[in-house]
Amino acid sequence: MKVLAVADSDSYLKWAAHLLGDLPSSCTAELTVIRTPITPSPAQIHAAVAGAAADPPVLSARALRRAAERFRPDVVLVACTGPVVDVLVSEVLAGLRPRPVFISGLPGISIPATEKAWVFRSGCDLFVLHSRREVEEFSAIGRELGGGGAVGLTRLPFLHGGEEVPATGPRDRVVFATQAKVPRRREERERILLALAELAGRRPDLDVVVKLRALDTERQTHNERHHYQRLWQSLADDGRVRPGAVRFAVGPMHEHLAHAAGFVTVSSTAALEAIARSVPLLVLSDFGVSAEMINLVFEDSGLLGTLDDLSGSRFRTPDEAWCQANYFHRRGESDWVSHMVTLVAQVRAGRRAPARSLLDGPQHAAARRRARLRVEVPPNVLRVGYRAKRRMRRYLKALG
Repeated sequence: MKVLAVADSDSYLKWAAHLLGDLPSSCTAELTVIRTPITPSPAQIHAAVAGAAADPPVLSARALRRAAERFRPDVVLVACTGPVVDVLVSEVLAGLRPRPVFISGLPGISIPATEKAWVFRSGCDLFVLHSRREVEEFSAIGRELGGGGAVGLTRLPFLHGGEEVPATGPRDRVVFATQAKVPRRREERERILLALAELAGRRPDLDVVVKLRALDTERQTHNERHHYQRLWQSLADDGRVRPGAVRFAVGPMHEHLAHAAGFVTVSSTAALEAIARSVPLLVLSDFGVSAEMINLVFEDSGLLGTLDDLSGSRFRTPDEAWCQANYFHRRGESDWVSHMVTLVAQVRAGRRAPARSLLDGPQHAAARRRARLRVEVPPNVLRVGYRAKRRMRRYLKALG
């Protein structure tokens, strides 16, 4: 069996490389990157596939089509953002012979499930997700909307090692994992910092660390209007906190968790890493629990708590039933590979029709043409057309 994987961004490339690692040894796999405005840099590509014999090539849409025609894959893993998945499956890679099985999915936490994510991937034969809850929610959307194909299960890449891994070394650190998008208001972020400062005052034996995605002087995916490091300096200047009470740091999360006595966040997938390392934790509910706060998945987890809990170092352990439903299912329950093998056999035997895309039809033609620009406009044109590129990014953000 031959599998061709194509990714369009850093996070999807990491996810694709992880999925290819799940394949049986009898499979032959090729990994590529489609050239779009969000193509990862060479350094990002190299880091995403660390350990691979060679970095995957970056291909234009036409070059990708030629590569697929030469390779003749049984499976095409379309690890891309929604609009690119649609245009690759419906146009760029349509009509390949023999017909491949198309697989797609989402690279992170996908609760709540959204109709938009399903619609863009409804032309694929298999949708890969990472928890039983995600499978249930997207399956319900599929039954309601129609289109699409089967839904398969795997584990998130950073949880793929198996069961829980105890933290190592002395547990003398409380780690607050920031989230660039939430909470949005300055005063809400200041309240978090004040609670951390109070914790540091009560527990001088603990190293209280604000784990940043980027330093205040560095760029990141989502710009933070109220960066925690800058807010802390303002609070210190006003005499509201002791300057050295809290430490700010970057670096791999697993290195911080290896020494953590407690973990806290408003919304971060790092909470799952903390669970995997048996680190007690808190998911702050002071600012709401909702899709907008990106923490709805933690309802009924036993992990929700308040800033008062944080300042009093009252951390929690997760509910076991919640873990089984959300990202910590047993390894043997992952079934996406068996779904793939079954689908390939059905297609080879002529017993499987292509998945029906909900975006087929004249009412979606204009949007699909705009999406196709992502895989056809040369990068130098995008650099020259700054305003057009900015408009394209806004469009892509709206489409997911």
